[in-house]
Amino acid sequence: MAGKIKIFDTTLRDGEQTPGVALTVDNKIQIAQALADMGVDIIEAGFPMNSEFEFQAVKKIAKEVDTTICGLARALQPDIDSCIKADVNLVHTFISTSPQHLKYQMNKTQDEVYEMAVKAVEYVVDHGLPCIFSPMDATRSDFSYLLRVCKGVEEAGAKVINVPDTVGVMYPSQMREFIAKIRKEVKIDLDVHCHNDFGMAVANTLAAVEAGCNQTQVAVNGLGERAGNADLEQVVMALEVLYKIKTNIKTENIYKTSKLVERLTGVRVMPNFPIVGDNAFAHESGIHVHAMLKKAETFEALKPEMVGARRRFVIGKHVGIHGVDAKLKEIGMDVSKEQLNDITKKVKDLGGMGKKVFEEDLVAIAEDVIGKVPEKEAIVELIDMKLNFELGEKPVASIVLNVRGKEKKATEEGVGPVDATLSAIRSAVGEKDITLDEFHLDAITGGSDALADVTIKVSNAGKMTLARGVHEDVVMASVIAFINGLNRILKI
Repeated sequence: MAGKIKIFDTTLRDGEQTPGVALTVDNKIQIAQALADMGVDIIEAGFPMNSEFEFQAVKKIAKEVDTTICGLARALQPDIDSCIKADVNLVHTFISTSPQHLKYQMNKTQDEVYEMAVKAVEYVVDHGLPCIFSPMDATRSDFSYLLRVCKGVEEAGAKVINVPDTVGVMYPSQMREFIAKIRKEVKIDLDVHCHNDFGMAVANTLAAVEAGCNQTQVAVNGLGERAGNADLEQVVMALEVLYKIKTNIKTENIYKTSKLVERLTGVRVMPNFPIVGDNAFAHESGIHVHAMLKKAETFEALKPEMVGARRRFVIGKHVGIHGVDAKLKEIGMDVSKEQLNDITKKVKDLGGMGKKVFEEDLVAIAEDVIGKVPEKEAIVELIDMKLNFELGEKPVASIVLNVRGKEKKATEEGVGPVDATLSAIRSAVGEKDITLDEFHLDAITGGSDALADVTIKVSNAGKMTLARGVHEDVVMASVIAFINGLNRILKI
């Protein structure tokens, strides 16, 4: 195996071929910059010949992003010219070599395809650019013919040969043997591009590394055609942690880059997706949590901080008293042993009824047990509220409060009635650093007459608290929750 593996990212090319994904030029530049900041060795910015839009996007990325930028080209001179004009640092040219593709896609003979491949590589090299060559559908090609093509492009000056498992039909032991046979015959660098049709793209990529590949093609969040490509996060972390093989990736940037790609592509990552899924570092089982509070490695193969994520304990029917205690301390709530027992029992009871218990629910449960801020200790009290909401106009809210014994008034508009009302309260209180960080609304019983259950997260000058409000009116529930939150945060 190679001592260090280069990471070739194809999120902006194959990843954008994910059905339903369409990135703007600005989107592409944002992602490309994040990939460069993360340490990706090569970014395949797109397929310049595809359209004028794609050409301009690749050209702009090549100009603005400081890493090796690659353009994709069929083994055709106009495609290669388009890459050259886009100012890329590297040309990735390809042509099919499998019997299926030669007959039904290319309608060409083996000799014709061989000649096209060699001429394409020679053309790239003659124009002063390094060239990666891909025999598309390599893993379904006649092996002797595949080797002939690989040797031909090697002699023509290709810098790297990429071996694509175009329709994801390989399995790890087969891929390891396949790459090893090519490695014996080809002296230049080998790359691998695996698709996930059978869920083995990452495993096949790692098997290829075992057999001598020193570069891997991956995509953030496993994006790509059909079932996608080998996932960048999983490949990199497996190399770094399991194989002890270095890459140039700054792994602490992985999580935020994944979330950026998720947001800009609109393709959600499954909660149980490795490394970057919401549940990747989440723990609920009481046995697990109890052990992890002593030493995280008991139930974690890698630390979340390595990829820029964070560990979280989930509160549900499987939780134990230690998990509840840790979560309450995390959110700044101190309870007695007796109160902790009562809170844990209520959490388990709710979980047993099939209810998901979120952090906000835990706070509400804890508040039920330990009691809210007594009225005589309240810093902020609601005296009066008026809301004007006309169709086509921004809603306007007027608030009268008692703040530390003094009457305070404010009028604010907002994007909606809740926003207007909470803005007016914030103005009346007069604390500039108070922010509403999270807002969560539940209909407790369901139906149009359901009680509104609002939970919020409020912060002020680095302090944070959670609060809850229940009312038959959504606006009033929001007001109650916000005032409860203010009373808590202003007492801290």
